[in-house]
Amino acid sequence: MKRIGMLTSGGDCQALNAAMRGVVKTIMNASDEVEIYGFLEGYKGLIYGNFRMLGHADFSGILTKGGTILGSSRTPFKLIREPDENGLDKVEAMKHNYYKLNLDCLVILGGNGTHKTANLLRKEGLNVVTLPKTIDNDLWGTDMTFGFQSAVDIATDAIDCIHTTAASHGRVFIVEVMGHKVGWLTLNAGMAGGADIILIPEIPYDIDKVVSAIEARHKRGSRFTILAVAEGAISKEDAALSKKELKEKQKNKVYPSVSYQVAAEIEERTGSEVRVTVPGHTQRGGSPCPYDRVFASRLGSEAGKLIMKGEYGFMVGYRNREIVKVPLEDVAGKLKYLSPDASIIQEAKMLGISFGD
Repeated sequence: MKRIGMLTSGGDCQALNAAMRGVVKTIMNASDEVEIYGFLEGYKGLIYGNFRMLGHADFSGILTKGGTILGSSRTPFKLIREPDENGLDKVEAMKHNYYKLNLDCLVILGGNGTHKTANLLRKEGLNVVTLPKTIDNDLWGTDMTFGFQSAVDIATDAIDCIHTTAASHGRVFIVEVMGHKVGWLTLNAGMAGGADIILIPEIPYDIDKVVSAIEARHKRGSRFTILAVAEGAISKEDAALSKKELKEKQKNKVYPSVSYQVAAEIEERTGSEVRVTVPGHTQRGGSPCPYDRVFASRLGSEAGKLIMKGEYGFMVGYRNREIVKVPLEDVAGKLKYLSPDASIIQEAKMLGISFGD
């Protein structure tokens, strides 16, 4: 009898259900002697023993369903060793519930923070297999994460819709795309949507260069300009500050986000009308796109295969167009940043896209 625990942790995204379905269908097709324990609301469920038994019926009809049937929550890694408000040792509680249920392994679906905790549990002696989810595509060890392509599609659609109103009114439009630390989502959506300027965290921007790009378009006869701005985009001035100085400055912020700051500065320098659109959590929602359905199913299937073979301590990733297993210790705590020298950045610049640098 195989006893498998499963949880989804951190921010939700499309194709979490598709990935879990892939794991379970693979295992159940290989053996009738399987029990699946779904922990509710991420690591919280594992800490406090909140779970429910899952069977065939629970994984029927969820391939196209967004979100997660198990629920999710954020359990910050930096607080994982701190007791809860009642003095409970979270790590010991997770181990206790794992052994109490006599689990063979845990299947954990999540992003960077989730993988830090997963690797901690591995080091504590638990059998763990993980799957890479995040719309940011910032998880080290895999070329792609599921949820990313679906989010690109949604953000691109937002930019597409802005084109007609921007052209009609001759305005500057800013579309703020998710991504606090990395710019993969903003870059891909910006290029796909035909944005004229793309601002990402890895390339600090000079507002004068941004304004120059807008004015150059006007001189060429373009009546509008569209900017795709990552929520974590940062100016060169702010990037030069120490972490302490930046944190202090952000305490007294005037604008709700960087997009509104950029908008105000563009209006002040050019006199142009600027509008900001924030798709926000729509980028995480809805059904997974066909690519993500297939991709998550493949990752889930390979995770199921590892479990049946008793190979633990790996994240199932994607490299060079092949599904691979990556040691958890190589993944945990590392972000996959977008290099300013990456070929896709250089190609975007050759297309005339400005990055404000």
